[in-house]
Amino acid sequence: MYLQPLGVLAFGLFKIASAQNYPNSSSSEDIVSVRWIGDTPALNTGTTFGLPWARGKYPANTTTFVARGGESDGQVPLQSWVTAYWPDDSIKWTAHAIGSSEAVYEEYRITASTTGSSNTTRDSNPSSSTGLTVNESEDSIVVDTGKITATFPKSGNVLVSEIKASAGKVVGQNGRLILRSQSGVIDDEDSETQPSIDKFQFESNIEETTVEYDEDSSVRALVTVRGKHQATSGSHDEWLPFVLRFYLYSDSDAIRIVHTLVFDGKADQDFVTGIGIRFEIPLTSEELYNRHIRLAGLDGGLLHEAVQGITGLRRDPGEEVRTAQFSGEETPDITTWDTRVSSRMQWIPAWNDYSLTQLSPDGFGLKKRTKAGQSWVKIPGGTRAGGLAYLGGATHGGLAIALRDFWKRYPTSLDISNAASDVGQITLWLYSPSGEPMDLRPFHDGLGEDTYDEQLDALEITYEDYEGGYDTPYGVARTNEIYIFPFDKTPSADTLAALTGHANEPPALAAEPEYIQQTKAVGSYWATIPDNSSEAARTIETHLDFLIKYYEGQITQRRWYGFWDHGDIMHTYDTDRHTWRYDIGGYAWDNSELSPNLFFWNYFLRTGRADVYRFAEAHARHTGEVDVYHIGPFKGFGTRHGVQHWGDSSKQIRVSTPIYRQVFYYLSGGDERVGELLHELMDAEQAFLTVDPRRKVRQDNGTYVIDPTALDLDLGLDWSGLASTWLLEWERRGPQWEEARSKLNTTMHSITNLTNGFVTGLGLYNLYTGVIAPPATDPENLGNVTVSHLSASFGLPEIISQLGDYLGDDMPAGFESAWLDYCYYYGAGSAAQAARYGVSFGSLSLKQGHSRLTAYAARKLGNSTLAARAWNEFLNTDGFAPSLPWSSEVLNGSQVLVPVDEAAWISTNDAALYGLAAIENLAQVGYALE
Repeated sequence: MYLQPLGVLAFGLFKIASAQNYPNSSSSEDIVSVRWIGDTPALNTGTTFGLPWARGKYPANTTTFVARGGESDGQVPLQSWVTAYWPDDSIKWTAHAIGSSEAVYEEYRITASTTGSSNTTRDSNPSSSTGLTVNESEDSIVVDTGKITATFPKSGNVLVSEIKASAGKVVGQNGRLILRSQSGVIDDEDSETQPSIDKFQFESNIEETTVEYDEDSSVRALVTVRGKHQATSGSHDEWLPFVLRFYLYSDSDAIRIVHTLVFDGKADQDFVTGIGIRFEIPLTSEELYNRHIRLAGLDGGLLHEAVQGITGLRRDPGEEVRTAQFSGEETPDITTWDTRVSSRMQWIPAWNDYSLTQLSPDGFGLKKRTKAGQSWVKIPGGTRAGGLAYLGGATHGGLAIALRDFWKRYPTSLDISNAASDVGQITLWLYSPSGEPMDLRPFHDGLGEDTYDEQLDALEITYEDYEGGYDTPYGVARTNEIYIFPFDKTPSADTLAALTGHANEPPALAAEPEYIQQTKAVGSYWATIPDNSSEAARTIETHLDFLIKYYEGQITQRRWYGFWDHGDIMHTYDTDRHTWRYDIGGYAWDNSELSPNLFFWNYFLRTGRADVYRFAEAHARHTGEVDVYHIGPFKGFGTRHGVQHWGDSSKQIRVSTPIYRQVFYYLSGGDERVGELLHELMDAEQAFLTVDPRRKVRQDNGTYVIDPTALDLDLGLDWSGLASTWLLEWERRGPQWEEARSKLNTTMHSITNLTNGFVTGLGLYNLYTGVIAPPATDPENLGNVTVSHLSASFGLPEIISQLGDYLGDDMPAGFESAWLDYCYYYGAGSAAQAARYGVSFGSLSLKQGHSRLTAYAARKLGNSTLAARAWNEFLNTDGFAPSLPWSSEVLNGSQVLVPVDEAAWISTNDAALYGLAAIENLAQVGYALE
């Protein structure tokens, strides 16, 4: 669809900041520099990035943006749009797209300008013309980037009907999704009786195809295709909903695909055996000896093959001929070859099929054959394949396809088939048919845990919160990134090697950390590292650096990879076995426990380090997709840490809270898949009607009935996730932003009206009105006291701080005081707690992590004594002590399976809270650190 200019939005409920509070001059201009995250890339195929803006600075309807590269005054084509607004309708975040270009600058300067006249950020660079055009008809969408043209049908099984390279030749066609599954698996090969297993094949079936672009300044077109997989063999319902987003940039000869699947099968009946995307490559006019296969190996290496090889023969066709074929160039006319070769071409076999398979993160295999029915010939393989394959010809061209993180997402494959025929195929397998069937069944049979009492008792030994029926993968998702590169002729090996690197680490732009910090557009609780840090502060910085690098190293050494696992980290270490507790209940996969997500992203914000960005990006992709339900009865909730990402019965919004993906969303320029994840959480509160989080500890379990007007709501674990959802929906002006603003406003007032505010701990939430009433144990609101160490461990301090930055003076009266009370008294000690609330909070833990609450209160109150208390809590209570070794040791030999670095004193809970507290304390009360 054509993107209409963004207009002014009306507001209510919260008082809108006046021009006097947030002054705007009649005209203003700022220049913001963005640089590549990491090294400047060798090529730019087009990219999108985000920029924050200070409150009240730029009105949405009178601001334009212009881009310039390097020190040049010439403009770079730019497309801009707003991704978030401040409450006064000024711009909070913008997204910007630049097209492909031969010149890749180290720095781009974005100029924001506002005048008194109405304009639109959509038409932000009127002097920049691009080659991108979009033509939409009833049946299809055609996007021409100026270099390539792609056609997207609106129905049927073909997602991309043809791709033309720059010379106008069709080099790829009939691109479609393919899927294989079976009804069961053989659990015991030696059993005399084996189950009857049905096998199925599927292909894509389109339900909807749309396009988004800006006709006036289009640098980027986004084609979105939604559908399901329909059976082509065997009887099976349509299933596995998919969303494919195709990104095409002006003057670019690449297509980026973001491929998302949602699992909606039955774990004990639907065993996926292959997930792929396949394109046909026209080869009719290409001689067999001019057809080329390329498969990416390790570190830029490539397999160079021709369908009909003429190197290494007993007779030599000539050096010029051999060199041309190996280089992928058209060979000299065959009449010029040595006739001892040219007269015997019929005896040289043509290699029809090739396959590269990565079944582990440590090894890939290669093979080829002349045709079906003949033996495969093995090709020497390697360790970690780059994930790119090319099929095409020296004169007619062809197609390369690449999967980001190919070896990290094993089992994966790349197949080239029918290369000796008129139409070849290239298939990227996101889940390889050569791997074991995808088995998503529970890893144990319940162990007799039939009652809540038994489940709670089991929790005491394995830390797993098991309950039958809750250990389901129904509704989890996985997103992959794919690149398509069309060519008019076979490209050089160096070109394909560069594209392999490009696909695995797509270039990304970001503003300097100092600028992002100044805008307060993603929190004011973090700060960049000052040049004049104290020795104590520098020590903490070395500890933070150690933790980041340690987890990066553990991912590699412990092989935390795989289709479902890549991106996550482990929860707790087993010091006896010298391994993370991958097989023990609630100690295995971390699933965002205690907010390591926020640690990683805040650390990136303050450092701008490329390694941290890539680490946090993979983590965000995993935790937002695999650990969260996107359809079904648990939609919107995530799953607590466990051996399987979906196995634990604790389904809560504390895991799915969108604050974990907020930074990535805005820095990426509003990644559309992440935006979809943020918005779908607006339905999360409906899951409270299915899941009673207190069901196992209720005294009234026999009589309790879930009431949508009086749902138990934890003011920390639950409200923080809901508040994050509502704030993001509101500031993004999502489809339900008015509802989000209303519920945010109502719940904040409700918490303020509770006698003990956040210390109340629990309230009764009305799903329809947003009102939070006192808990059932305190119907008269006399002052309940329920404080948990977990309440503020899942983004609650961060979202409240952001609400303060967002609302300013329009924060509901008393809300900040209620929060400051909680921050102050959590670590104040039993006597102070009892003096204030009549009872103490009991035995509390995670005090190191909670020191950031004390620091927040110290900053807000200007209390240096409280600031000193915050550092005492950070340094001298629980968590990581300054006296720890802050180093790892190398283990090898018979103690371990493979050599590893071990820091047995580390747990991810402590690492997450140490990281967050260190960053926030340094930002808020760094002056008090001695």
